[in-house]
Amino acid sequence: MTEPAAAAKGPVKDEHIMGVYKRAPLAFERGEGVHLYTGDGEEYLDCMAGIAVNALGHSHPALVKALKEQGEKLWHVSNIFRIPGQEVLAKKLCDHSFADVAFFTNSGTEAIELAIKTARKYHYDKGQPERIDIIGFEGSFHGRSLAAVQASGNKAYTDGFGPVVGYVNLPYDDLEAVKAAVGPTTAAIMIEPVQGEGGARSAADCYLRALRQICDQTGTLLIYDEVQCGLGRTGKLFAYEWAGAEPDIMTLAKALGGGFPVGVLLATREAASGMTVGTHGSTYGGNPLAMAVGNAAVDELLKPELKQHVNDVAGYFVQQLQGLKARYPDVIDDVRGKGLLIGVKLKTPNRAFMQHARDAHLLIAGGGDNCIRFLPPLIITESEAREALARFETACQAAQKDAGK
Repeated sequence: MTEPAAAAKGPVKDEHIMGVYKRAPLAFERGEGVHLYTGDGEEYLDCMAGIAVNALGHSHPALVKALKEQGEKLWHVSNIFRIPGQEVLAKKLCDHSFADVAFFTNSGTEAIELAIKTARKYHYDKGQPERIDIIGFEGSFHGRSLAAVQASGNKAYTDGFGPVVGYVNLPYDDLEAVKAAVGPTTAAIMIEPVQGEGGARSAADCYLRALRQICDQTGTLLIYDEVQCGLGRTGKLFAYEWAGAEPDIMTLAKALGGGFPVGVLLATREAASGMTVGTHGSTYGGNPLAMAVGNAAVDELLKPELKQHVNDVAGYFVQQLQGLKARYPDVIDDVRGKGLLIGVKLKTPNRAFMQHARDAHLLIAGGGDNCIRFLPPLIITESEAREALARFETACQAAQKDAGK
């Protein structure tokens, strides 16, 4: 009889964890709403929400209930069988969007991979196999898989992983560059309507409408990556609704499970026409446990009062941040974004600023272009926003002291 493995002696450290993250020296034991607590009971105000994942906050009762009830019944079966929860959630998402069909994944990256496959297969089946190029944009972030990082074109993520083939990277807001780049080998244009990692840059409504027109004229598919900006984050269910320019394909994740790993690709029936039996699959994607939580999360996110709340609280955040910009001109350069995806471009190093914020027990996310991001749970109250801004001002004071001002 095999002896049980001996328990680890002494404190457990991260020496056996692959060192691809530079982790902050914090570990949390529990969360409630917009608050996180360490094992020592220290409270932090969470304006990261797991990078826009915990859209309904921590330990939301509806999600906890769904997880417990489904966990006692059925966790996983293969996709070779019907999974009724998929059918229910797919209908909800399609009924409230441009889409006709859905495919559930485990993450946003996997949804992006499928978006690229779907676009290329569409043209292949139309007799144009040469149309493989994906046009992406500087500052974009589509995930960490090989295809996703190549679509983003960020050298910090692509260097060392081989040649970039089939991807064209353009400035985020240069329409003429797009017109010049679209050609006989172009399969799709892929864009985040509001960039997250790239520094909370929001594409102008007229720009998105122009991209839609270019795609219509050239037979190119339009892909929106709303993994971060979708599902209520901008004050509408989907960010593209502000522009009224619908995509052919869209990816979602993060808020979709409210903290449980789940993603989805949505598409028109035409755009997905090449994805026939055997062309794609997923072992875990859309399993009963994920679908139970996803359905519960989407039911909450679909409530119309939540969208109004997001717009109200976002307006308060931006107004107050503009005031802080005026008071700390040597620290804050710009305030931007949409809804509760708010970027603050700094004049002092953002990594040092994030530490100052943690010292004030405020958690905020970093971003490109020397930005920090406010990505709080969508349920954050105005009083909690006020407290977050007070802690943010404490960080501004520390950053100003660093700058010798």
